[in-house]
Order: sequence, then C-alpha cells, then structure tokens
Amino acid sequence: MSHNAKSRSLEFLNVADQFKLGVLVTESPHPVTANLSDVAREDIAAGLRQLFEVDDDVIRKYGEFARSGRAAGMAQTVLQALEGGGKIFFTGCGSTGRLSIQLVSIWRDFWQRQQARGLRCDPGPGEWEQRAWSVMAGGDFALIKAVEGFEDFTAFGKKQIADLGVAKGDVVFAITEGGETSFVIGTAWRGVEVGARVFFVYNNPDDILCDHVQRSREVILDPRIEKINLTTGPMAITGSTRMQATSIQLAVVLTVLEMVLRGLMARLEPAGPCALDPAAVPGAFLRQLTWMHAALKEVAGGGPLARLVAMEESVYRAGRRNNYFASRFGIDVLTDTTERSPTFCTPPFRKWDDPAAAESWAFLYVPSADTPGAWQHILKRHPQCVDWSEDDVRALVGEEKLSQTIQVVRKIGAAELMRFKIGRDGLEHRPPMPGGSAVVILDESECGEGLAPGGFYREQLEAARRAGAHTAILCVARQAPPEAARPFSTRVATPEITKPAPDFHSRVADELARVGDWDPQCIPVLVPVPETDFLLDGVARVGLKLVLNALSTCTMVRLGRVMGNYMIWVMASNLKLIDRATRYIQHLTGLDYPAANELLFESVEYVEPRWKADKAYPPVVGLSVMRQRHGLSHEQAEARLMAELASPHPA
Repeated sequence: MSHNAKSRSLEFLNVADQFKLGVLVTESPHPVTANLSDVAREDIAAGLRQLFEVDDDVIRKYGEFARSGRAAGMAQTVLQALEGGGKIFFTGCGSTGRLSIQLVSIWRDFWQRQQARGLRCDPGPGEWEQRAWSVMAGGDFALIKAVEGFEDFTAFGKKQIADLGVAKGDVVFAITEGGETSFVIGTAWRGVEVGARVFFVYNNPDDILCDHVQRSREVILDPRIEKINLTTGPMAITGSTRMQATSIQLAVVLTVLEMVLRGLMARLEPAGPCALDPAAVPGAFLRQLTWMHAALKEVAGGGPLARLVAMEESVYRAGRRNNYFASRFGIDVLTDTTERSPTFCTPPFRKWDDPAAAESWAFLYVPSADTPGAWQHILKRHPQCVDWSEDDVRALVGEEKLSQTIQVVRKIGAAELMRFKIGRDGLEHRPPMPGGSAVVILDESECGEGLAPGGFYREQLEAARRAGAHTAILCVARQAPPEAARPFSTRVATPEITKPAPDFHSRVADELARVGDWDPQCIPVLVPVPETDFLLDGVARVGLKLVLNALSTCTMVRLGRVMGNYMIWVMASNLKLIDRATRYIQHLTGLDYPAANELLFESVEYVEPRWKADKAYPPVVGLSVMRQRHGLSHEQAEARLMAELASPHPA
C-alpha cells in the first residue's frame, strides 16, 4: 500500500464517525429489489416492474403528506414572503441540487409563459420570475459533473447562498435526501442567521439522524427551522437517492408551489382561468399521482419500455453512443442523464474540444441554435456558476486545502460549462453512427410540429436512421382520468387504483404510428399521465422522472453496474460516497471497515488520474472486491472486470 493511499485512508477514518451512514434508511437495501440484478438480466419487464413497485413507497408517503394538511401552512408562508417582496431559495447537493435547479426552471418557465401571453399585473411576470433561486453545491457546472469536495463543507453552502443575497423575509427550502449533507445544512444555517424562514426537507427518520449525526441533530432540534420529513424507506438501488427520495421531494415541493401560484394568480388575475381552489391541490395531486402510478405499472409490463431498455443496453455494450433530444423536458432529461455518471461510473458529458476525454455514453441536445441559448432554454435563466477568488477560498478552507480547492473552483466556471455544447451547434461534434441510437423525449403537445417534415425531432430521427442508428420516441401523453381522480373533488382519501381505458392515448398513438411511415423501426413509448389544469403540470413531471429513473437504472443493471441492488460502480468523490463505497466493499468481501477503506483508497489512487481527466476507468468497488477475492493486482483485476462486463450476462 502506498504512503499516499495509507495517509488518505487514515485522514478519512479520523472523521469517519460523522460520515458512517450505513444506519440510515436511505442507505439500506430494499427487500423488493434484493435480487434485481438477477431478475432484470433474465426479464427486463420483470425488472422494470420491481422498480415501479418500489415507487409505491412514494405514493404512500405523498398520501401521508396530503392528509397531514402541512402543505397549506407551507404555501401560506411562501405566499406571504413573496407578497412582501421576498424570494424563494431551493438548495441541494448532487441529486437534490439538480432538483433545486429543476424547481426554479419550472417556476421561471411558468412566468415566462405568462409574459408571452401578455399578462398585465403589478409586479409583472418578469419580476415574479426573478423571485426563485437555486443553490447547488458547485453551482450549475455540477449539473453535468459532480464537483469534488463541495458537499463536505458547511461553509461552502453558507457562502453560495449568501452570494445570492438571501435575506430576512425570504424562504429557504434546504433539501437533502439523507438529512446530513454538510453543504445543505450550511444553507439552512445561513437562512436562520439572516432571519429567513427555513424548511429542512429530508428522507430519514429523526431518531436515527439525531442518534448518529451531530450536524443533523442540531438542525432537527432547532425550533427556528421547520422540518419536512419525507422518509419513504430504502431506495430501489441501495443508497441511490436520485430515485424515491427525490421523487417524493419533487412531488411535495411542486404541490406547495402549485398552491402558491394559485393564490398569487387569484389576486393578480381575478378573472383568470384558475378554477381549482389552492386548498384542494394536495388531494387532487394525490388522486392523479395514484392513478398515474398504476398506469405506469401497466406500461412496465407492456413491452415498449422494455424494448427501449434493450436498445440502449445493446448500444452501450457495443461501445456506441446514444443521443437524447428534448425541448420542454430538457431539464428533466439532463438531470437523469448526468446522474448516471456518479451512480454507475459512466463517462460524464464530454466537452466538445476535449477529444482526450472518454466518449460520453449518452448526451442531450435541445433545439436552440447555439449552446448559450441552449443553457438558457434549459435553465430558464443565465447559468449561475461558482466564481470565487483565491482570498474567498482561503477564508473557507485555510492554507492547507487552498491549492487543491482553488484548482477545483477554476474548473467549474461559466466558460467551462459552455464547453458542453448541447445546442444545435454541438450536433456536428457527435453525429449519429451505425449501431448508435437517437431517443426523442417530448410532450404530446410537441408531436405535431416536432415530428412534422423539417421539425427538430424528425430531423434528428431521420439523420439517425440514415446513419444506421436505432431510434425511439418517449412521449408524455395525457388521458382524462376516471372520476375519482379528477382534480375538482375535495376528497383526500386514496382513490381506487384503475387501469387505463382500452383506447388509452389513441390520438397520440395514431400520431406516433405515422412515424412508422418514415421510420418503421422506431420504438414508440407512451408515458401515461392524467389531463389536469395544474399550472405547473407537477404530476407529469413526477411521472416522467419515475420512467426515466426506471429506464436508466434497468439499463445499467443489465450492464452489470449493480449487484443484487448494490450500485457497485459508485465513485468515491466525497466523504459520504467514500463511506458508502467502503461499506459495499466490507459487505462483499467480509473485511472490517478500516481494512475495506484502505483497500478502497488503493483503488482510488489507481483510477484517479483517469477519473480526473474524464477518461474511462474501472469501478473502485468492483476493483477492490475482485482484488480481495482473487488475490489479483490492480491491472489483473481491471482486465478480469472488463472481460466480465463484455459478456451479455456479467457475473
């Protein structure tokens, strides 16, 4: 073992007590998916059904939240703050950081649409749009790639939200899946310090957090912070909080924002089209969410989604690449696509001018002409990247970590984000290829123009087909729900689960069937969501998230990225993930915790040069397990891992 690896292991073990998180519910394996890797390799549809079955936990927890009545108080707090000139801040790290950006994008999109339709009010739509801000650890650059170390520092969270001017009269939603993320806790404390109203949103039981994590206990016991506990249980993939934890958070926060907007619009436009009473929103959301989830289970067993999984698996297994194309749901697709990298160790998005980096397995393009416009289209604002001076960083971390941290900060600015060309100007750098794929993800309202001759989506699908690539369309399609799920009922009880009507989405299905006239091999996948008058279309956003999570997870399971329901390809890029990787090695080898951690840091040292250069590298957990089980060198273990992964049924 090298001196450097030994030293880094000792450094972590000295602070490990505050980052040993195996006791948390979100870090526990879910019994439903205990054998997911075996099930999904034998039967894709069965694997998808298991994943959607775990989402039952999301529906159950949302029902508890809807019946609790807490949404009304939260919405009233936010409404009063906004009417008093205050702002809303959504803060997070990793998955919850991307969630915070998505929430603000959805909020801003609403007001931009009001501006476009000529709404006249005081303040105007442009002013209301500017009232919501996101704070992601590492800034918007972290949408694409995890920013090393930011999650671990409370001071970083305090500074990022302070830089955006959080003040008395504002509202802060500090969102952390585990309930223990130092960065997010820092944003909460900064909110308290300046007199803002703070909601702490998390997914683990209070007693466990208070017993085991001091920084969490301090927040939970502080009466100045309102706690919103959304514990659903274990994740479908052990520790993968990008799934059920952020799904329930998305549903709950969008419910609150829907109520806020209805209250605002009733005053700004008394004769406007909003018919649903804000107080009825949680009940209506629950009924429609329950109906939609039942419909998604039908989709999981129906074939097209399983065919899409098989298509993507074959593309990645053959060393080819996949391009996603989206417009309305650009932020949703970006979130799911980029989260695959830290979860499953796939190459992150590649900068257009960095050919030495590993080719990204998947990429996203939106119809904007150029990349700056594309980022504006996705975010609904100019990018917010971290731009700290050397003195700023020194004040945060001191001299010892100054050099390392300033190097990180210099790589995550706005200019670096623009090197990810996601507009039309990037298409030439990633043209379709034989054996690759192109997947369009759109709302049914985009079908007519987007799939017509000359439409953006049709252009991309036709180019892919000419190149010999596979094609697919995933369409969010709407159906009038049964009476029990209609939005105007004030009943909050969980409705009877009903299946979609036999003519489900016939009008959209007919439109997609016409795609077969010019692309007969295209795979059409319909995502069933209920018709609704929700201003933010929250149920549809949750539904698309559940489908994208299931699609990407099942694909990666098929590729051997998961053992049972453990994500053995996780990259140890922060203290929480170092603990997680250590526990996985411990579980899979029988080593004690310190020995497993030493083995992990040996593997990290071996792959780190490639990881930091965005080149392909083997999984540190899998590498460590292979070395321990078979007494192999790093090189031998890597060769054996790669050979197994090339097999259609990895061991």
